[in-house]
Amino acid sequence: MEWSDVRIFLAVLRSGSYGEAARRLGVSHPTIGRRIKVLEDEAGQALFRRTSDGLVLTDAGDGIVSAAEAMEQSALSMERRLLGNHERLEGILRIGCADWFAAHVLAPVFMALIGQHPAVVPEVIAGYRLSDLARRDVDIAFRIVPFTEPDVVQRRLMSMPYGLYGSPATLKQMADDPASVGLIVMNEAQSHFPDVAWMRDRFPGARLAFGSTSRSVQAQMCLRGAGLAVLPRPLGDATAGLLRVDAGEAPPSRDVWVGYHQDLKRMDRLRALIEIADAMLSTPDQAS
Repeated sequence: MEWSDVRIFLAVLRSGSYGEAARRLGVSHPTIGRRIKVLEDEAGQALFRRTSDGLVLTDAGDGIVSAAEAMEQSALSMERRLLGNHERLEGILRIGCADWFAAHVLAPVFMALIGQHPAVVPEVIAGYRLSDLARRDVDIAFRIVPFTEPDVVQRRLMSMPYGLYGSPATLKQMADDPASVGLIVMNEAQSHFPDVAWMRDRFPGARLAFGSTSRSVQAQMCLRGAGLAVLPRPLGDATAGLLRVDAGEAPPSRDVWVGYHQDLKRMDRLRALIEIADAMLSTPDQAS
């Protein structure tokens, strides 16, 4: 079987339809159907059957999933190694991180990278979900939790300070009726974050006013008077209209980790970004 056909087989498996697989791969719907038919003709049996919930594997299809995924890992490894040996500083560099971190922390780093290497194109994949470096969702990722995936080179880049913020209206509300002030926090899935525990410890009787996985959304709701929020200082300080609140002690800071797959360690444009980020952002005494 050819890898191009196996790639289509896996895309249909993961998406459940020809149309969604075509969208993900950037090909036409008829192309997906034609390549799946070629696979089925070669196998002499159907690999998918249609149900009311979409396409599902037949027993024959299920029997080749592990082999198809092994072929995928080999193809991705080859791709990473070829990219990792790319000697010219040009091309797209895909960066995974939170939107606020890209906008308020990495933007000067990106400008320095573009200034030094105009042929390099940083492409930010913003979001709170953790990117898969092995599948090359991104080339390099910045996040506040260490990487646990195998074959990832990582280091602590910096310590990120956090602050407690409120709008002028919220601060007046605190002075008039402290018990009525709400808290803006991460959503329930991130309720274990240190800043959430810090806020609940500091304001044990306060009500939960709003939750979001996005710090940028939290900042905007805080600005509009929904309640108090713990925000990264680069975001909170840059949001005009927000005031930093003295709560007696600062919220806990977080380490920022940077990681990339070891196969990309020779990618010059990736190394250039790391060198610039180290020079502009690295906290002293951060261990590799």
